[in-house]
Amino acid sequence: MVRTWVGAIALCVVGSVAAAEGGKPSRGKAERPNIVYILADDLGYGDVSCLKPQSKIKTPHVDRLAAQGMTFTDAHSGSAVCTPTRYGVLTGRYAWRTRLKSGVLFGYSGHLIAPDRLTVPALLKRHGYHTAAVGKWHLGMDWSLKGEETPATGREEAPPEQVDYTRPIRHAPVTAGFDEFYGISASLDMPPYLWIRNDRTEGVPTTEKTFLRKGPAHADFEAVDVLPTLGRKSVEYIERRSRTGKPFFLYLPLNSPHTPIAPTPEFAGKSGLNSYADFTIQTDQVVGQVMEALERTGAAKNTLVVFTSDNGCSPQANYPELLGKGHNPSHVFRGHKADIFEGGHRVPFIVRWPGQVKAGAQSEETICLTDLMATCADLVGAKLPDHAGEDSVSILPALTGTAKAPVREATVHHSINGSFAIRQGKWKLALCPGSGGWSAPRPGKDDTSQLPKVQLYDLSRDIGERKNLQAEHPEVVERLTKLLQAYADRGRSTPGSAQKNDTPVDIRKGQKPARE
Repeated sequence: MVRTWVGAIALCVVGSVAAAEGGKPSRGKAERPNIVYILADDLGYGDVSCLKPQSKIKTPHVDRLAAQGMTFTDAHSGSAVCTPTRYGVLTGRYAWRTRLKSGVLFGYSGHLIAPDRLTVPALLKRHGYHTAAVGKWHLGMDWSLKGEETPATGREEAPPEQVDYTRPIRHAPVTAGFDEFYGISASLDMPPYLWIRNDRTEGVPTTEKTFLRKGPAHADFEAVDVLPTLGRKSVEYIERRSRTGKPFFLYLPLNSPHTPIAPTPEFAGKSGLNSYADFTIQTDQVVGQVMEALERTGAAKNTLVVFTSDNGCSPQANYPELLGKGHNPSHVFRGHKADIFEGGHRVPFIVRWPGQVKAGAQSEETICLTDLMATCADLVGAKLPDHAGEDSVSILPALTGTAKAPVREATVHHSINGSFAIRQGKWKLALCPGSGGWSAPRPGKDDTSQLPKVQLYDLSRDIGERKNLQAEHPEVVERLTKLLQAYADRGRSTPGSAQKNDTPVDIRKGQKPARE
């Protein structure tokens, strides 16, 4: 069933009709829940045992979260790789509308979120929330250079040898709506290897280390310590804010189980599979620490907890080894991280909200991680301006069981090399002949000249995306192509006035194979 725009508007404002009409918000301040958003890094759909009972990796804490809340079986990251998904989570906008058309940012990259763009934490701050980010930023920031009076903006990359670590960082997370930040600049295999608190580094690099990539590092910074530190800092934040009686938003983008795969000695060998599986078990344990802190402080009863992943599992997990032991991180889906196939962007998504979300519930709604913005606006009774959250839809009706139709009209997928796909109902159209990523047929490596230029799959019958139906259903190809083009041209995929993309968008142009 395809939703009309009228239906879309109705569903987006469930629970906040009065606010949309200029009246009082439907939820009082005392009722507004704390929000904890846990974003795992490169965790596959098949790595969560409540989603795949036969999984060789057991995740009891995430499983308990699912038993106490709702599991979404058709949730998607905004991209098949890290940075663009994070942009979508915090802005409610697809990252392909920005300068980032393919690939990801790095540790010294300039900021991606424009200073005047509304973010989820900035929205929530307007409604009385304290906001914090603990973990992997990976959205760029502007480093001060030696000899500069003011840190430059708009710089693609800061030369590492010229960075002045004693000075503030411009466009750090605390200028994107967060009251406080503690974490790392990008993935844990991207220098600089040091901690950042708010807009300052904790100490300066005095050596070089290699966590897959070689770069400047603080002498005391070790990869194995990062995940435990993020867990501890998150618990401390929950304890501190729970004593205030005011709502808080904790964004917890973990570094795991992304490379470097670095489980602590306590977890090394625990899975009986490999180090990736061990690191996944340790990731689950951090989720348990956060849940325990919420329960111990009494905050759990009024806290909405989300657990998800930024994209599918990376091939760095060693698929051949895991498959040989009976475990598939991608479950039944084709492909993995970076790909336009489902394994690249279909992710675990679990929500617990006591008294509001039915325990043990399951939803087949197609949702996207960009939907956090509109959902938070719905929660606080706010109406988003037209220039914010252009690709965000409130999933509150799905959470509360009041949805009468699909909450999304369609969902756009994006691969590491910039290839597009669009999903509507059972149909998925990919505007590329191969994976758009790292699996076969791999762009730039495998010969795709004899393959159709587009792929059309009926996911209701072919979840593994094996039978291309583009020749049998040209009318579906045409309809979905026009819809995707309209989304690109209008600068938005939701109701509202047309907006401008930051740079031109070509839906048929996959980029050169990108690194990460």
